[in-house]
Amino acid sequence: MTATLKSQLLERANALGFGAVGVASAQEPWSAGERLRQFIALDHHAGMGWLAETIERRAHPTALWPQARSAIMLATSYAPPENPLPLLNQRERGVVSVYAARKDYHDVVKGRLKELAGWLAATAASEVKVFVDTAPLMEKPLAARAGCGWQGKHTNLVSREHGSWLFLGAILTQAELPPDEPEQDHCGSCTACLDICPTAAFPAPYQLDARRCIAYLTIEHDGPIPEVHRAAIGNRIFGCDDCLAVCPWNKFAAASQDQKLSLREDLQAQNLVDLAALDEPAFRTRFAGTPVKRTGRNRFVRNVAIALGNAEGKETLAAAHTLLDDPSPLVRGAAIWALRRRLDAPAFQRLKDSRAVHEQDPQAAREWGA
Repeated sequence: MTATLKSQLLERANALGFGAVGVASAQEPWSAGERLRQFIALDHHAGMGWLAETIERRAHPTALWPQARSAIMLATSYAPPENPLPLLNQRERGVVSVYAARKDYHDVVKGRLKELAGWLAATAASEVKVFVDTAPLMEKPLAARAGCGWQGKHTNLVSREHGSWLFLGAILTQAELPPDEPEQDHCGSCTACLDICPTAAFPAPYQLDARRCIAYLTIEHDGPIPEVHRAAIGNRIFGCDDCLAVCPWNKFAAASQDQKLSLREDLQAQNLVDLAALDEPAFRTRFAGTPVKRTGRNRFVRNVAIALGNAEGKETLAAAHTLLDDPSPLVRGAAIWALRRRLDAPAFQRLKDSRAVHEQDPQAAREWGA
Protein backbone atom coordinates (compact mmCIF):
# COMPACT_ATOMS: atom_id res chain seq x y z
CA MET A 1 0.00 0.00 0.00
CA THR A 2 2.75 2.46 0.93
CA ALA A 3 4.61 1.89 -2.35
CA THR A 4 1.41 2.50 -4.32
CA LEU A 5 0.67 5.59 -2.27
CA LYS A 6 4.14 6.93 -2.95
CA SER A 7 3.80 6.29 -6.67
CA GLN A 8 0.52 8.20 -6.74
CA LEU A 9 2.11 10.99 -4.68
CA LEU A 10 4.97 11.39 -7.16
CA GLU A 11 2.55 11.49 -10.08
CA ARG A 12 0.43 14.20 -8.46
CA ALA A 13 3.49 16.21 -7.42
CA ASN A 14 4.84 16.21 -10.96
CA ALA A 15 1.45 17.29 -12.30
CA LEU A 16 1.50 20.25 -9.87
CA GLY A 17 4.83 21.43 -11.26
CA PHE A 18 7.34 20.01 -8.81
CA GLY A 19 10.42 19.00 -10.76
CA ALA A 20 12.06 16.94 -8.02
CA VAL A 21 10.34 14.90 -5.32
CA GLY A 22 11.84 12.67 -2.66
CA VAL A 23 11.00 11.10 0.67
CA ALA A 24 13.18 10.94 3.78
CA SER A 25 12.54 9.41 7.14
CA ALA A 26 11.59 12.04 9.68
CA GLN A 27 12.67 9.81 12.55
CA GLU A 28 16.25 8.79 11.78
CA PRO A 29 19.15 10.65 13.43
CA TRP A 30 21.17 13.10 11.34
CA SER A 31 24.12 15.47 11.66
CA ALA A 32 22.43 18.66 10.39
CA GLY A 33 21.49 19.77 13.89
CA GLU A 34 25.10 19.70 15.04
CA ARG A 35 26.23 21.63 11.96
CA LEU A 36 23.63 24.28 12.79
CA ARG A 37 24.97 24.56 16.33
CA GLN A 38 28.49 25.08 14.99
CA PHE A 39 27.19 27.72 12.55
CA ILE A 40 25.60 29.67 15.39
CA ALA A 41 28.53 29.19 17.76
CA LEU A 42 30.77 30.86 15.15
CA ASP A 43 28.26 33.76 14.92
CA HIS A 44 27.88 33.04 11.21
CA HIS A 45 24.14 33.65 11.51
CA ALA A 46 24.85 37.39 11.90
CA GLY A 47 21.71 39.30 12.92
CA MET A 48 19.33 36.41 12.30
CA GLY A 49 18.64 35.89 15.97
CA TRP A 50 15.65 33.68 15.30
CA LEU A 51 18.04 30.91 14.20
CA ALA A 52 19.61 30.80 17.65
CA GLU A 53 16.26 31.21 19.38
CA THR A 54 14.77 28.20 17.54
CA ILE A 55 17.88 26.05 17.40
CA GLU A 56 16.37 23.16 19.37
CA ARG A 57 13.25 23.09 17.21
CA ARG A 58 15.41 23.15 14.08
CA ALA A 59 17.76 20.41 15.21
CA HIS A 60 15.57 17.57 13.93
CA PRO A 61 12.15 17.26 12.23
CA THR A 62 10.72 15.45 15.24
CA ALA A 63 11.69 18.38 17.46
CA LEU A 64 9.21 20.40 15.42
CA TRP A 65 6.60 17.61 15.26
CA PRO A 66 7.33 14.44 17.27
CA GLN A 67 4.65 12.41 15.46
CA ALA A 68 6.14 12.93 11.98
CA ARG A 69 7.20 9.69 10.30
CA SER A 70 8.11 10.85 6.78
CA ALA A 71 9.33 14.07 5.19
CA ILE A 72 8.25 14.63 1.59
CA MET A 73 10.60 17.12 -0.02
CA LEU A 74 9.65 18.92 -3.21
CA ALA A 75 11.64 21.25 -5.44
CA THR A 76 10.51 23.66 -8.14
CA SER A 77 12.99 24.98 -10.69
CA TYR A 78 13.22 28.73 -11.24
CA ALA A 79 16.15 28.55 -13.67
CA PRO A 80 16.40 31.83 -15.63
CA PRO A 81 16.52 31.83 -19.45
CA GLU A 82 19.93 33.54 -19.40
CA ASN A 83 22.91 33.83 -17.09
CA PRO A 84 22.19 36.86 -14.84
CA LEU A 85 25.84 37.72 -14.18
CA PRO A 86 26.30 40.07 -17.19
CA LEU A 87 23.72 42.40 -15.60
CA LEU A 88 26.35 43.26 -13.00
CA ASN A 89 28.20 45.22 -15.66
CA GLN A 90 25.25 47.59 -16.17
CA ARG A 91 26.17 49.82 -13.26
CA GLU A 92 23.39 52.34 -13.90
CA ARG A 93 20.86 49.58 -13.21
CA GLY A 94 20.06 47.80 -9.97
CA VAL A 95 20.12 44.00 -10.04
CA VAL A 96 17.49 42.03 -8.14
CA SER A 97 18.19 38.36 -7.45
CA VAL A 98 16.56 35.99 -9.93
CA TYR A 99 14.40 34.39 -7.26
CA ALA A 100 12.87 37.73 -6.24
CA ALA A 101 12.14 39.26 -9.65
CA ARG A 102 8.84 37.40 -9.84
CA LYS A 103 5.78 36.57 -7.81
CA ASP A 104 6.62 35.54 -4.25
CA TYR A 105 7.41 31.83 -4.37
CA HIS A 106 6.06 31.33 -0.85
CA ASP A 107 2.55 32.01 -2.11
CA VAL A 108 2.83 29.87 -5.25
CA VAL A 109 4.64 26.87 -3.78
CA LYS A 110 2.61 26.80 -0.58
CA GLY A 111 -0.65 26.70 -2.54
CA ARG A 112 0.55 23.67 -4.48
CA LEU A 113 1.87 21.99 -1.35
CA LYS A 114 -1.47 22.42 0.39
CA GLU A 115 -3.25 20.84 -2.55
CA LEU A 116 -0.89 17.86 -2.53
CA ALA A 117 -0.96 17.56 1.26
CA GLY A 118 -4.75 17.66 1.28
CA TRP A 119 -4.87 14.74 -1.12
CA LEU A 120 -2.32 12.80 0.95
CA ALA A 121 -4.19 13.41 4.20
CA ALA A 122 -7.44 12.14 2.71
CA THR A 123 -5.90 9.17 0.92
CA ALA A 124 -3.62 7.98 3.72
CA ALA A 125 -5.94 9.05 6.55
CA SER A 126 -2.93 10.70 8.10
CA GLU A 127 -2.21 14.13 9.52
CA VAL A 128 0.11 16.37 7.51
CA LYS A 129 1.92 19.68 7.95
CA VAL A 130 3.15 21.97 5.14
CA PHE A 131 6.29 24.14 5.20
CA VAL A 132 7.78 26.68 2.78
CA ASP A 133 10.83 28.37 4.27
CA THR A 134 8.95 30.04 7.13
CA ALA A 135 9.05 27.42 9.91
CA PRO A 136 12.05 26.07 11.87
CA LEU A 137 12.62 23.16 9.51
CA MET A 138 16.02 22.54 7.90
CA GLU A 139 14.77 22.04 4.37
CA LYS A 140 18.07 21.81 2.49
CA PRO A 141 19.52 18.93 4.54
CA LEU A 142 16.16 17.16 4.36
CA ALA A 143 16.00 17.62 0.58
CA ALA A 144 19.50 16.16 0.26
CA ARG A 145 18.53 13.20 2.42
CA ALA A 146 15.42 12.71 0.28
CA GLY A 147 17.50 12.56 -2.91
CA CYS A 148 16.39 15.88 -4.45
CA GLY A 149 19.99 17.05 -4.72
CA TRP A 150 22.99 17.70 -2.53
CA GLN A 151 24.17 20.71 -0.55
CA GLY A 152 26.95 22.22 -2.62
CA LYS A 153 30.02 24.04 -1.39
CA HIS A 154 27.90 27.24 -1.42
CA THR A 155 25.56 25.47 1.08
CA ASN A 156 22.59 25.61 -1.32
CA LEU A 157 20.92 22.59 -2.85
CA VAL A 158 22.26 21.48 -6.25
CA SER A 159 20.49 19.14 -8.63
CA ARG A 160 22.03 17.34 -11.61
CA GLU A 161 18.89 18.24 -13.55
CA HIS A 162 18.07 21.74 -12.27
CA GLY A 163 21.43 23.06 -11.15
CA SER A 164 21.32 25.57 -8.27
CA TRP A 165 17.97 27.17 -9.15
CA LEU A 166 15.48 25.51 -6.79
CA PHE A 167 12.62 26.55 -4.55
CA LEU A 168 12.01 24.02 -1.77
CA GLY A 169 8.92 22.92 0.09
CA ALA A 170 8.18 20.18 2.59
CA ILE A 171 5.31 18.06 3.79
CA LEU A 172 5.69 16.25 7.09
CA THR A 173 3.29 13.37 7.58
CA GLN A 174 2.48 10.64 10.03
CA ALA A 175 2.26 8.25 7.10
CA GLU A 176 5.19 5.85 6.73
CA LEU A 177 6.45 6.15 3.14
CA PRO A 178 9.41 4.32 1.60
CA PRO A 179 12.44 6.65 1.81
CA ASP A 180 14.63 7.49 -1.15
CA GLU A 181 18.40 7.19 -1.23
CA PRO A 182 20.24 10.41 -0.35
CA GLU A 183 21.90 12.15 -3.29
CA GLN A 184 25.68 11.92 -3.43
CA ASP A 185 27.85 15.04 -3.51
CA HIS A 186 28.89 15.80 -7.10
CA CYS A 187 30.86 19.02 -6.51
CA GLY A 188 34.18 17.23 -6.88
CA SER A 189 37.18 19.56 -6.92
CA CYS A 190 35.17 22.53 -8.30
CA THR A 191 35.40 25.73 -6.25
CA ALA A 192 33.70 28.11 -8.71
CA CYS A 193 31.02 29.19 -6.22
CA LEU A 194 33.61 29.92 -3.54
CA ASP A 195 35.98 31.77 -5.84
CA ILE A 196 33.39 34.15 -7.32
CA CYS A 197 31.98 35.45 -4.02
CA PRO A 198 32.60 39.23 -4.01
CA THR A 199 32.89 39.44 -0.22
CA ALA A 200 34.64 36.12 0.53
CA ALA A 201 31.63 34.94 2.52
CA PHE A 202 32.73 31.28 2.46
CA PRO A 203 35.42 30.68 5.11
CA ALA A 204 35.63 27.08 3.88
CA PRO A 205 33.76 24.79 1.49
CA TYR A 206 30.24 24.04 2.75
CA GLN A 207 30.41 26.95 5.23
CA LEU A 208 28.75 30.36 4.89
CA ASP A 209 29.40 33.41 7.05
CA ALA A 210 26.21 35.48 6.69
CA ARG A 211 27.99 38.54 8.09
CA ARG A 212 29.78 38.83 4.76
CA CYS A 213 27.03 37.55 2.46
CA ILE A 214 25.52 40.13 0.09
CA ALA A 215 22.18 38.33 0.13
CA TYR A 216 22.01 38.69 3.90
CA LEU A 217 23.34 42.25 3.93
CA THR A 218 20.89 43.56 1.32
CA ILE A 219 17.80 41.65 2.50
CA GLU A 220 17.94 40.73 6.19
CA HIS A 221 20.38 43.24 7.69
CA ASP A 222 18.38 46.16 9.06
CA GLY A 223 21.09 48.71 9.82
CA PRO A 224 23.86 50.40 7.87
CA ILE A 225 25.77 47.91 5.74
CA PRO A 226 29.39 47.66 6.94
CA GLU A 227 31.52 49.94 4.81
CA VAL A 228 34.06 47.23 4.09
CA HIS A 229 31.48 45.43 1.91
CA ARG A 230 29.81 48.36 0.13
CA ALA A 231 32.08 48.60 -2.91
CA ALA A 232 31.87 44.83 -3.44
CA ILE A 233 28.07 45.00 -3.49
CA GLY A 234 28.27 46.81 -6.83
CA ASN A 235 24.79 47.21 -8.28
CA ARG A 236 23.19 44.32 -6.38
CA ILE A 237 20.19 45.92 -4.68
CA PHE A 238 18.38 42.81 -3.46
CA GLY A 239 20.20 39.55 -3.01
CA CYS A 240 23.10 38.02 -4.91
CA ASP A 241 23.16 35.20 -7.47
CA ASP A 242 26.89 34.88 -8.10
CA CYS A 243 27.54 31.57 -6.35
CA LEU A 244 24.38 30.05 -7.84
CA ALA A 245 24.84 31.35 -11.37
CA VAL A 246 28.43 30.12 -11.73
CA CYS A 247 27.64 26.50 -10.79
CA PRO A 248 28.63 24.17 -13.69
CA TRP A 249 25.58 22.00 -13.07
CA ASN A 250 23.39 24.84 -14.37
CA LYS A 251 24.31 23.83 -17.93
CA PHE A 252 21.85 20.97 -17.53
CA ALA A 253 19.06 23.23 -16.23
CA ALA A 254 16.38 24.17 -18.74
CA ALA A 255 14.78 27.59 -18.22
CA SER A 256 11.72 27.37 -16.00
CA GLN A 257 8.44 27.29 -17.90
CA ASP A 258 6.31 27.80 -14.80
CA GLN A 259 3.94 30.61 -15.75
CA LYS A 260 2.99 31.41 -12.16
CA LEU A 261 6.67 31.92 -11.36
CA SER A 262 7.69 33.61 -14.59
CA LEU A 263 10.65 35.98 -14.38
CA ARG A 264 9.76 39.66 -14.65
CA GLU A 265 12.57 41.25 -16.60
CA ASP A 266 11.23 44.71 -15.72
CA LEU A 267 12.14 43.98 -12.08
CA GLN A 268 15.47 42.26 -12.58
CA ALA A 269 17.56 45.23 -13.78
CA GLN A 270 15.95 48.60 -13.09
CA ASN A 271 17.16 52.16 -13.52
CA LEU A 272 18.81 53.28 -10.28
CA VAL A 273 17.69 56.86 -10.73
CA ASP A 274 14.06 55.76 -10.87
CA LEU A 275 14.47 53.51 -7.83
CA ALA A 276 16.08 56.29 -5.80
CA ALA A 277 12.89 58.33 -6.25
CA LEU A 278 10.60 55.67 -4.73
CA ASP A 279 8.64 56.78 -1.69
CA GLU A 280 6.82 54.28 0.50
CA PRO A 281 3.59 54.03 -1.58
CA ALA A 282 5.50 53.81 -4.87
CA PHE A 283 7.79 51.12 -3.47
CA ARG A 284 4.87 49.03 -2.25
CA THR A 285 3.09 49.37 -5.58
CA ARG A 286 6.10 48.47 -7.71
CA PHE A 287 7.04 45.39 -5.71
CA ALA A 288 3.59 44.20 -4.65
CA GLY A 289 3.40 40.41 -4.53
CA THR A 290 7.17 39.94 -4.81
CA PRO A 291 9.76 38.98 -2.17
CA VAL A 292 11.32 42.46 -2.49
CA LYS A 293 8.41 44.08 -0.68
CA ARG A 294 9.27 42.13 2.45
CA THR A 295 12.53 43.99 3.05
CA GLY A 296 10.81 47.37 3.25
CA ARG A 297 11.32 50.64 1.42
CA ASN A 298 14.08 52.11 3.60
CA ARG A 299 16.37 49.10 3.49
CA PHE A 300 15.79 48.75 -0.23
CA VAL A 301 16.60 52.40 -1.00
CA ARG A 302 19.64 52.09 1.29
CA ASN A 303 20.82 49.41 -1.13
CA VAL A 304 20.02 51.66 -4.09
CA ALA A 305 22.12 54.44 -2.54
CA ILE A 306 25.08 52.08 -2.22
CA ALA A 307 24.65 51.06 -5.86
CA LEU A 308 24.63 54.76 -6.80
CA GLY A 309 27.97 55.05 -5.05
CA ASN A 310 29.30 52.27 -7.26
CA ALA A 311 27.80 53.71 -10.47
CA GLU A 312 29.01 56.31 -12.98
CA GLY A 313 27.44 59.27 -14.76
CA LYS A 314 25.85 62.59 -13.87
CA GLU A 315 22.31 61.28 -13.43
CA THR A 316 23.23 58.69 -10.81
CA LEU A 317 25.38 61.25 -9.01
CA ALA A 318 22.45 63.69 -8.94
CA ALA A 319 20.19 60.92 -7.57
CA ALA A 320 22.65 60.32 -4.74
CA HIS A 321 22.54 64.05 -3.92
CA THR A 322 18.75 63.91 -3.77
CA LEU A 323 18.85 61.10 -1.21
CA LEU A 324 20.68 63.37 1.24
CA ASP A 325 17.23 64.75 2.07
CA ASP A 326 15.52 61.36 2.36
CA PRO A 327 13.24 60.95 5.41
CA SER A 328 15.15 57.82 6.48
CA PRO A 329 18.44 58.23 8.39
CA LEU A 330 19.45 54.83 7.03
CA VAL A 331 19.09 56.06 3.46
CA ARG A 332 20.76 59.40 4.17
CA GLY A 333 23.78 57.66 5.66
CA ALA A 334 24.19 55.46 2.59
CA ALA A 335 23.81 58.50 0.33
CA ILE A 336 26.63 60.30 2.15
CA TRP A 337 28.89 57.29 1.56
CA ALA A 338 27.88 57.22 -2.11
CA LEU A 339 28.87 60.84 -2.54
CA ARG A 340 32.08 60.41 -0.61
CA ARG A 341 32.95 57.61 -3.02
CA ARG A 342 31.92 59.49 -6.16
CA LEU A 343 33.27 63.00 -5.48
CA ASP A 344 36.85 64.10 -5.29
CA ALA A 345 38.09 65.14 -1.85
CA PRO A 346 37.66 68.92 -2.28
CA ALA A 347 34.13 68.57 -3.68
CA PHE A 348 33.08 66.26 -0.88
CA GLN A 349 34.57 68.60 1.71
CA ARG A 350 32.58 71.50 0.30
CA LEU A 351 29.42 69.41 0.44
CA LYS A 352 30.22 68.37 4.00
CA ASP A 353 30.83 71.96 5.05
CA SER A 354 27.49 73.00 3.62
CA ARG A 355 25.45 70.23 5.26
CA ALA A 356 27.16 68.45 8.11
CA VAL A 357 26.32 71.14 10.63
CA HIS A 358 22.64 70.51 9.99
CA GLU A 359 22.81 66.73 10.39
CA GLN A 360 21.35 65.52 13.68
CA ASP A 361 21.25 61.72 13.43
CA PRO A 362 24.34 59.76 14.58
CA GLN A 363 24.58 57.64 11.42
CA ALA A 364 24.86 60.69 9.17
CA ALA A 365 27.42 62.24 11.49
CA ARG A 366 29.53 59.10 11.34
CA GLU A 367 29.32 58.99 7.54
CA TRP A 368 30.29 62.64 7.18
CA GLY A 369 33.17 62.24 9.54
CA ALA A 370 34.57 59.03 8.06
